[in-house]
Amino acid sequence: MKRLTILAMSTLTSLATDISALMITSEDFCPCGRNPARFTGEGRDINPQLEIADTPPNTKSLVLVMDDPDAPAGTFTHWLLWNISPTTTTLQREALPAGAINGKNDFGTSTYRGPKPPSGKHRYFFRVYALDTLLDLVAGSDRKELESAMKGHILAESALEGTFSSKNK
Repeated sequence: MKRLTILAMSTLTSLATDISALMITSEDFCPCGRNPARFTGEGRDINPQLEIADTPPNTKSLVLVMDDPDAPAGTFTHWLLWNISPTTTTLQREALPAGAINGKNDFGTSTYRGPKPPSGKHRYFFRVYALDTLLDLVAGSDRKELESAMKGHILAESALEGTFSSKNK
């Protein structure tokens, strides 16, 4: 099994107190080739299994953001999920952790939507954040609202990068 773990910096990273502790990995992403179609808009469009490790001890909740920074009009959000229990170590395929809340992605839906770039090879990041609070956001809130609520509460951050290129483009 191949695993890919990449620590990535984002606009919220400067607010994290410990960006080195938290880890996100997946056995579903191969760093040496095309990601499996079942996790994309060209396949079953299901979320991959994700593993989370080394959550800081003061964590009250986790947040997951999946985005494509290579989208033609700028970063495109595919998935928002918050109030994940800090004891969660695995996000299963096609299942949400109990108590987790979905936000509205840039497709306008409140669910996972996988890669399906209009052209070329795109990078996709699964970003996990450890927070010192539960977020008081309603289901369907967008990324701007989520990031605003997260400010000042990020304890740690990690990101997993995968790539995908459309076979028809």
